[in-house]
Order: sequence, then C-alpha cells, then structure tokens
Amino acid sequence: MSTLDKLRSLESLARERAQWRAQGRTVALANGVFDLLHVGHVRYLEGAKALADVLVVAVNSDASTRAYKGPGRPYIPELERAELVAALACTDRVLLFDESNVRHIIRALQPDLHVKGTDYTPDSIPEGDEVRAYGGRTAVSGDPKDHSTTDLARRLGREASK
Repeated sequence: MSTLDKLRSLESLARERAQWRAQGRTVALANGVFDLLHVGHVRYLEGAKALADVLVVAVNSDASTRAYKGPGRPYIPELERAELVAALACTDRVLLFDESNVRHIIRALQPDLHVKGTDYTPDSIPEGDEVRAYGGRTAVSGDPKDHSTTDLARRLGREASK
C-alpha cells in the first residue's frame, strides 16, 4: 500500500473498523500534530502499534493546529504531515481532523485502545472517559518527553540566525 493510500476519511475508517472487528483485529488510535516529525513521534507511534494489530493515527488539521499551538503553526502543511506519518511502517491508516480533540473519532471508531505520549498517564488522557464508556482502554507509549517540535524549531531558529 502506498503512503497516500493510507489516508482515509472518518466514514471510510468506520467501515474498515467494522471489518477489523469482524476479523478479531485490535485497533489503536493515536493522535497529534506531528509538525517537524522527530524521533519522539516515531517512538510514540511504534509503541502504539506494538499494542494493537492496526494503528490509526489522527493528525490535527492546519486549522486545529493553529487553534492549539498558536499563530505561525503548523510549520508543515496538513497533507504533508499526514503523508510523513503515513510513510512510517508502523502506521496503518491516517486521517485529518479539525476539532480540538478526538472524541468524535473515538465515538465513530471505538478503538480498543487510545494511546497518547508520555506527557500523559493512562488516567490523565483527556478523552479517556469516552474510551472507557464502551469498554476500551487508554495507554501511554513512547520515551520520556525529551523531544519536542517547539524545542527543535527554537534550535533551528538559533542556527539560522548565526
């Protein structure tokens, strides 16, 4: 499957989710901005994939990224960020979302797991109540939060000004 073939609409993913459920396959949902993809993102997503048969990654749209991160973000346009995430071997499907959180995606897909990075605990994941309501689980994956796009952008800015 080519990289762009992994990009789906929520409606299409809901149909695939029904097939995966019928096949007994477990599904994990991970989400984020993934602006300036770095090793922390890769470790987070590889860890999420290790917890399930199928990894779906929801990528914040440009509009939701600006609302969350502020003006000047994202650095990379949404379709390019989605393509980069889809290019990772651990990623099975990718979708873009405009909302401030993934509650509507969780309701539509009912993933077995909702996985966040290590800046959360399983109990502090904001959408955890949504997942637990239908019997799903929350999990944390990745390495300690030693990598960030903001820090990387600052370092790149310092280098460019030299």
